[in-house]
Amino acid sequence: MSLRGSVARLLRRSLAGAGLPPAKRGRSVAVVGAPLARGQKRRGVDHGPAALRAAGLVERLSGLGCQVYDFGDLNFTQVPNDELYNNLILYPRSVGLASQVLADAVSRAVTAGHSCVTIGGDHSLALGSVSGHAQQCPHLGVIWVDAHADINTPLTTQSGSLHGQPLSFLLRELQNKVPQLPGFSWLKPCLSASDIVYIGLRDVDPAEYFILKNYDIPYFSMRDIDRLGIQKVMERTFEQLMGRRQRPIHLSFDIDAFDPSLAPATGTPVLGGLTYREGMYITEEIHNTGMLSAVDMVEVNPLLGASQEEVNATASLAVDVIATCFGQTREGAHTAFDELPTPSSPDESDSEEQVRI
Repeated sequence: MSLRGSVARLLRRSLAGAGLPPAKRGRSVAVVGAPLARGQKRRGVDHGPAALRAAGLVERLSGLGCQVYDFGDLNFTQVPNDELYNNLILYPRSVGLASQVLADAVSRAVTAGHSCVTIGGDHSLALGSVSGHAQQCPHLGVIWVDAHADINTPLTTQSGSLHGQPLSFLLRELQNKVPQLPGFSWLKPCLSASDIVYIGLRDVDPAEYFILKNYDIPYFSMRDIDRLGIQKVMERTFEQLMGRRQRPIHLSFDIDAFDPSLAPATGTPVLGGLTYREGMYITEEIHNTGMLSAVDMVEVNPLLGASQEEVNATASLAVDVIATCFGQTREGAHTAFDELPTPSSPDESDSEEQVRI
């Protein structure tokens, strides 16, 4: 049985078994594990999905009233003899094939009426998650929360790691700047520069800075957040993406957007990141639009925590981000409450009380 067929059957079975039509987006949630690690060089990020599940992701979403369908982890085939491209780009065939599998899974989940939560895994998985989402929602907008721009091309990257390049493959304006990598023939650009807003940037390579400026890609660095405040940043983000029309939102959230004091178990930490309050405000406001359609949570690496406490803190923070996307608030996650109860028996009179005492 092919992975593509099994994912499709699981999606159909989940809906039929529940006796439900495709539910309202935002309340029916598909969780897809994407243990992709070949987009970077450090061991352990493929254990990210297990860490998020162990931190209570499914239970948290269920407690918020979501119908949760956890489809487990996708099985990514490692391509033997996956040689460097241009003597630099790491594992192009493995990343390309895995991204194609993920794109198909995300597309099917969205088609079935789910909001799709992809848990990684490194950020190269956005090649698949955004592409699959765009197959069903071609006018989507992307909010990319990250310390890094991830928009190097295979010809500008210094590291050769594909987790620093996904947006260059997805952007139409860069189509003639990106060579055809082996394993990437299926991938077509699906975003324009005006479809993306970055939040949290603070480690941008020279070529990436040129791309952001030359192609007018909207971004808010940590300096912008300090200067404007997170409320104004989110207002301007929504003006950019939804000022003219409502459209589905794809949130791609790298845990290294947070300050390393909050999220130490990740591969490329950078000082001066988001506070907990800023991160929660971002996702609270995205939830409040009612237009969130897909979420990526990436770069949680349990092998990079100096202690189990650091691993637990990073995974719990990632779960908080996802839960806030689906309605958890800092006032508390409340179920519907229509009226206060009234006493079921009459109060005792003072004399009766005295006798009882």
